[in-house]
Parts: sequence; structure tokens; C-alpha cells
Amino acid sequence: MPPAPLEAFAPPARTLSWRRRAVDRLTTAACVVAAGLVLVPLVALLGHVLVRGVPRLRPGFFVHLPKPVGEPGGGMANAIVGTLVLVGLGAFVAVPLGVGTGIYLAEIGRGRFASAVRYTADVLAGVPSTVVGVAAFGLVVVPLGHFSALAGGMALAILMLPTIVRSTEEVVRLVPQSYRHAALALGAPRRHVIHRVVLPAARNGIVTAVLLAVARAAGETAPLLFTALGNRYWSVRLDGPIASLPVMIFDYARAPYADWNAQAWTGALVLITLVALLAAALRFAMRNRA
Repeated sequence: MPPAPLEAFAPPARTLSWRRRAVDRLTTAACVVAAGLVLVPLVALLGHVLVRGVPRLRPGFFVHLPKPVGEPGGGMANAIVGTLVLVGLGAFVAVPLGVGTGIYLAEIGRGRFASAVRYTADVLAGVPSTVVGVAAFGLVVVPLGHFSALAGGMALAILMLPTIVRSTEEVVRLVPQSYRHAALALGAPRRHVIHRVVLPAARNGIVTAVLLAVARAAGETAPLLFTALGNRYWSVRLDGPIASLPVMIFDYARAPYADWNAQAWTGALVLITLVALLAAALRFAMRNRA
């Protein structure tokens, strides 16, 4: 007796098609619900900051210095400029170093040294920002003998590094190997393959990694308390204390003055807006270069 064909044991086509459509729709719905749940805390946070911060958002907030204790009014112009200076210093150090290290780990790094670098980056990513501030205090502030913007920039650079390194490594690894093989087959040197083929393909991912690192560093308060300290006057000197939005928000939020508490919410709104504008500017620049 000949064996039965395999089609005899397969489920009917209509039943299989219905099951696939049902599973597909359920999976899609679950993904949409998960994405919506992720947006809930973000929308709630932004909404609360907008409600509390917009009433004090006036042009004078961006051009005036803080008023003396107990006197209403004033602004945070020095803190806005100081935050840009500190984040710029941190990015100036962390971005080239972090991107270069990530490319090395993805393209060249093998063996114990590369493993040690990865392990160090992973450990550094989990170090509390307060510990980073204390370390920067001992490494920069104590030898210099005073607080400074340089010390604050170094602390922020240390916080940025692990995010940039590990994210860059993963993004570069996602570039298909066929791109590299095609360029090498055409006779391109390894350095040209990395510079002209791999980096352009991974550019958007690297920019995203840099934005994540900058966003984290821009809102840190503890490292700046140990390094840049703060300043209630105009100062852009790199070798002296400098104001920053996170520190001023912290001081105003815990002060026993209702006016300062209200300005702390406005400062938080301005800080979020600065990070968002920076991200939008970088995205726009990368899109125009594509």
C-alpha cells in the first residue's frame, strides 16, 4: 500500500490562513499598545513641566541675571550660556574619543585589550554620576586648586563616553559585511573602507548615540556640584566657576521662596527645549548631507 501524501496531514489552507492573520493582528496590536505605554510617562512629564513652566516663560528669563535672594523676578541667562559651554566642552572631548573607540572595537579590536575596553565602558556606564563628580573633583579640581568649567566639562565627558562607545560599536557592527567586501574587492585600503563606506552607512546611528549621551549629560546636577560649582554672575571663563541650568534648577527648587520654585520649573522647561533643539538641529544637518 503506497504511503499517504504529506498534504493529507497538513491543516486546511483556510484554517492556516485565518490563524496567521489572527496572530499577525494580535502581534501588531500588542506592539502598538507597548509603544503607547512608552509614550505615557513622556507625555505626562512634558505636560506637567509645560503647565508649571510656561507661566514664567518671558523674554527676560533669557537675558536677565538671577535676582538677589528674596527679590522676585530675574532670569537664568548665565545658566543657559553656562550649560551650553559645559556640554560643549564635554562633547568636544567625548565625541571624537568615544566614536573612535567604538569604531576600533567594531572593526579592529580583538583579544584581551578590546575585551578590557568593552568591560571598562560597561562598568563606567553603571557608575553613579555622583561618583563621577567626586572623581573629577579629585582629578581636576584638587590639582587646580579651584572649581572650574574645565572640571565640569571633564565630568560630563566621562558620563558621555560609555554611551557613545558602546552604541557606536553596535551601530558600526550592523553595517552589512558585503559593503566592506565590495570596497576591499575594488582595491580600497582598510582606512578608506571605514571612512568612506562604513561611517556614512552608520552615520545616523552614531548621531543618535551622541544625542543620547548629550541628553544625559545636559541634565546632570551632581557632577557639576563637585566641579563647576555654579555662579550667579556672567562668566564664561574656563578656569573659574560657571553657572549651569541643572545646578540652578536644583538650588531654586529647594529654596523656601515661591518665586524661585516657579522659576525652577521654567528652567526645567528651557533645559528640555535646549536638548530638543540640539537634537533637531543635528538631525536636520545629517538629513541635508544625506
